[in-house]
Amino acid sequence: MSTSTAAPAREPANALERVSGLLSLLRFAFPTMVMMVFNGLYTIVDVIFVARFVNTEALSAINIINPAMGVLWGLGTMLGTGGSALIARKMGGGDTAGARRNFSLLILAGALLGLFFSGLGLLFLEPIIRALGASDILAPYCREYFGTLLLFTPAGLVLALFAFFFVAAGKPALNMALIIASGLTNTLLDYVFIVLLGMGVAGAALATGIAFLIPPLGGLCFFLYSKGPLHFTRPGMRLREFGQACFNGSSEMIAQLSISVTTYLFNITMLRLAGEAGVAALTITAYSEYFLVTLFLGFSMGVAPVISYNYGSGNHARQRRIFRSCLLFICVGSILVFSAALLGASRLIGIFAPPDSRVFALADQGFHIFVFNFLFCGYGIFASSLFTALSNGKVSAIIAFLRTFALIALFLLVLPEFLGLTGVWLAAPLAEAISALVAAFFVWRWRGTYQYL
Repeated sequence: MSTSTAAPAREPANALERVSGLLSLLRFAFPTMVMMVFNGLYTIVDVIFVARFVNTEALSAINIINPAMGVLWGLGTMLGTGGSALIARKMGGGDTAGARRNFSLLILAGALLGLFFSGLGLLFLEPIIRALGASDILAPYCREYFGTLLLFTPAGLVLALFAFFFVAAGKPALNMALIIASGLTNTLLDYVFIVLLGMGVAGAALATGIAFLIPPLGGLCFFLYSKGPLHFTRPGMRLREFGQACFNGSSEMIAQLSISVTTYLFNITMLRLAGEAGVAALTITAYSEYFLVTLFLGFSMGVAPVISYNYGSGNHARQRRIFRSCLLFICVGSILVFSAALLGASRLIGIFAPPDSRVFALADQGFHIFVFNFLFCGYGIFASSLFTALSNGKVSAIIAFLRTFALIALFLLVLPEFLGLTGVWLAAPLAEAISALVAAFFVWRWRGTYQYL
């Protein structure tokens, strides 16, 4: 009579464990990078359609509302970055069950926060748009655009969470596919609502809102039936852990809030110096800049769970290889993006505005100055993401605060008084250059603690 002993059940292999060098890192991060590029692409689709088929005032209204949307996106980013770092670290340390409970609770928290802020925004819609600086000319467009988008706030927050949790679950390709589907839907609906139905800026918001629904629905279906390491279970998280996740992701929240405040400062400065046409030119420049830096945002988002996982598992040798690969990518990518932006600036601006318009002239002049931003911003983005992944929210927050708020606000208050519009365009490149130096100092300062050098 033979006897056999059943092998103990093993958790499914985690894709994060297989990332060890430059090529494997790029393969793992590539879907997230593509996802962010497509996210940037469909973000500017609204702007292109509004610029071409509505009017300059509607285009300006989008940027007037942008600070408020940044606050909402910041909440999702805070929970997503801080939560995914906690989840990846727990999986790296072998506590997969705890990671599942935390994941489930964070998704629930995101949905409830979205409902709360949706109701709050609709209740105080008029005071909000006036506080953001909307003039009597821009207010009707702001009201239509923001009021429509607020209806989809819960989906937007959950979308932001899934963008990070898909990567932590080792499924960046699925996240990429859902974002691409969302982007294509947004583009198609923009054409239908704005061009065919003539719904104006409300049509742009409705197209974006409907597209917001696709990634959350896909995420819910996947994580409900997933057999992988991460899936829905009974929600649970100690209050201290939830606070740690929020604090750890606070740097990204600060970055989003800071961007909102600086966008507001940019808007009111441009309104004072160049009127609605100046705000429209700023909108074109800002959205073009966002599209071009999505490469760095996607890469930093894609590699963060790998860094967290290796930190949790204590694999310092692999962590050093990963870090060196990241620096090489950021260095080469910065040079390539800067060169492409400098050579293609006028063509890019021409997509949004006719070459003989005042808006084109303002945007073209500004973008040729603003383009130097791309030489430095990748380092700041990666450094902030690095320290978030290592659960050092304090250093990450300092870097994010400097590059997205403190220095830009300082330069915006000072430079335009002496240089006019040129001072406005110089604010961001100067802030990014100084922030990159500060980031380099912190990376060197903490090298012994985290063993990435």
